[in-house]
Amino acid sequence: MATYSTAEKKQTAIVIVIVTKKGESMARKLDEIVRLAEATDLQVVGSFTQNVKDFNKSTVIGSGKVQEIVEFLESNPVDLAIVDYKLTGSQISNLSNAFSTRVIDRVGLILDIFAKRAKTNEAKLQVKLAQNIYLLPKLRDVKETSNKYGGAGVGMRGPGETKLELDRRRLEKEIDFLKKEIQKIKSQRQVGRREREKTGIKKVALVGYTNAGKSSLLNALTKENIYVQDKYFATLDTTSRKLFLNGQNVILTDTVGFISELPHELVDSFTSTLEEAKQADLILHVVDPTATSQDGKELYYEESMRVTNQVLDDIGATKNRLTVYNKCDLITQRKQLSENEVYVSAKTKEGFDELKEKMTSML
Repeated sequence: MATYSTAEKKQTAIVIVIVTKKGESMARKLDEIVRLAEATDLQVVGSFTQNVKDFNKSTVIGSGKVQEIVEFLESNPVDLAIVDYKLTGSQISNLSNAFSTRVIDRVGLILDIFAKRAKTNEAKLQVKLAQNIYLLPKLRDVKETSNKYGGAGVGMRGPGETKLELDRRRLEKEIDFLKKEIQKIKSQRQVGRREREKTGIKKVALVGYTNAGKSSLLNALTKENIYVQDKYFATLDTTSRKLFLNGQNVILTDTVGFISELPHELVDSFTSTLEEAKQADLILHVVDPTATSQDGKELYYEESMRVTNQVLDDIGATKNRLTVYNKCDLITQRKQLSENEVYVSAKTKEGFDELKEKMTSML
């Protein structure tokens, strides 16, 4: 008797990585964009890289690289081409026409992941606002390419899988509405925060690069069972739990993960979420020290730490920060740590006593 798979076939994609800054790691950027693509269930079947010094205004990458990709796609057609760079609407249109397939940029990919993962009403409102702000200046070109190469799938999803409306007036009207709704939630959050402040309970925020293990650490510390998955941006919603810490209760909050070149549309629309970090008495900066190149020579996590600290500085978060190197059970060589650093394992709970002691002293 014949059997048939009912599993949905994955969309295929190629990734195109562009390096524009001296000293920027091509390997790290390639690894990250592939993981982002996989986080939205795409199957990456090819990758292309280019160091760009003199920009081609119409396509960003040079004509030779465009031709190389065109020749690859002639024998290996894909559903999507992802460019690891923020593109203009005309650049998306030009590349789509050259490749005869739909093109999205890094921002569009990240927004799609957020759209897919948004669960609470607040997260959906924030993602929808970010998508609308991103789409507005690209509207004409996005409509043109979606008509030619399909307007569904990755890059065209809305929160809760609702259809994106490609109409300027409607987008502008919806942007105003979403901003007002998010402001209401922000005001409610501030009221709740003031009530908590009256109790004198200290607030600790878990922050860090996506997939560093923040949710796993919160689960292990508070004995909760919050959703965890080994994917970029597995969870978007802010989660707070009580933690009894050496004689006192503290509120431990898990925040949305950071990533390099975080779209400013998301920074703007996720201000209420990021305020949890801004208002915290102590920040636990969770780091994944296993994030390195395959040969171990490039320490990808160092760039992740720089990105996270930069965002925290930009939003005015407290300097009272404790760096928590998670997943220590997976590393063989440990570096000498400073006073405000600690090794832990959310999986084995190694280092938890030292972590709690440092948290107590810093609060």
